[in-house]
Amino acid sequence: MMVGPHASLALYNAAWTASLPAVLARLWWRGRREPAYRQGWSQRMGHWSVPPMSVGDGPRVWLHAVSLGETRAAMPLVQALRAQWPGLQLLLTTGTATGFAAGLDLLMPGDLHGWVPLDTPAATRRFFAATRPDVGVLMETETWPNLLLQAQAAGVPMVLANARLSERSLAKGLRWPGLTRPMMGRLSAVCAQTERDAHHLEQAGVPAARIQVSGNLKYELHPSQALLDRGRQWSGRAQGGASGLAPATSEMNTPRLNTPPPQARRRIVMAASWREGEDAPLLQAWCAQVGGRGNARALLLLVPRHPQRFDEVHAALAAAGLTVSRRSTWGPEGPAEADWQADAWLGDTVGEMPAYYAAADVAQALSLALNIEDHVLQQARSAGQAWVAAHAGAAQRQAQAVAERLQSLSSGAKA
Repeated sequence: MMVGPHASLALYNAAWTASLPAVLARLWWRGRREPAYRQGWSQRMGHWSVPPMSVGDGPRVWLHAVSLGETRAAMPLVQALRAQWPGLQLLLTTGTATGFAAGLDLLMPGDLHGWVPLDTPAATRRFFAATRPDVGVLMETETWPNLLLQAQAAGVPMVLANARLSERSLAKGLRWPGLTRPMMGRLSAVCAQTERDAHHLEQAGVPAARIQVSGNLKYELHPSQALLDRGRQWSGRAQGGASGLAPATSEMNTPRLNTPPPQARRRIVMAASWREGEDAPLLQAWCAQVGGRGNARALLLLVPRHPQRFDEVHAALAAAGLTVSRRSTWGPEGPAEADWQADAWLGDTVGEMPAYYAAADVAQALSLALNIEDHVLQQARSAGQAWVAAHAGAAQRQAQAVAERLQSLSSGAKA
């Protein structure tokens, strides 16, 4: 039986009402390891204290990036928007602790930063009444029924930037067409990453005239040269070691790092985007293939996808019989000789992914659901600028889509 839009939304809201205590309890539980989750409770319920914009100020642009990857991908878009409107005030919301921390890099004096409201009718209504953005930008997949419904009621045009929608996600959404199609139809503009994404988004309910293929913002991210140099120094290859690279230069002054002794230098195999549930089978396979090779064995550099799993993955490595050196225990000089004797290095820091990739001789995103950030960096190492050029200008095209929404408002047109 087909459930209509009104009934679908009513069922959705009833589910939210029933699950709200569990949602709040889970946030509090996650705060044991990441204290940021225990902050911003009033903002999650839509209670924001926001000063009004002064006459003559630029627009207030609300940008929501749920987590770390989306927040970093938003950087070139925010830069392009600021170039168009020097007086722009950014209202940035995130949904995870890592995203919240990364969001600090996007802020300028006068900007606003906090937690996205939970998708209840009351919380989203209060959010728009308090913040009054001129336009909203959602990153990638962050579409929520009540959020878009209340944006429409408040007259706030919404742009889905760097949009993607897999076939699997489309199929899940269309199980409730009465909820999904009206929600997607409320988007004023969609900047899809690929033609395939655009096709899926149209099937989900976005009018074709509102969709443009703008490329992937993540291809416009450029790793810090200092981080690349740091990784090469860790591996000993910056001094013309196994890879034959010339000494690297750094964009900031750093202490001279340790160089592994020739007898300690081993090939480094990096496993990125390591997720829960993958530890046992992958470590078992690694030990079977590499464990008995003595000094010639490769060194496993393991970088979990989520920071809250650092200790858990360390325990899994130990349970597999591997000795571990944690990146967080190294001094400013990098890994010492004793660290090179370990079976594995655990990349238990946030923000050093380019350094990890630069240190590795072989890098593989092992997760069954690949993290696009890791995938792009891996491919960029082997394919160079071709991967960047294929999506050059994505930030400018997506910033223009936001600009068009604002211009339509200023001219009195309906977005």
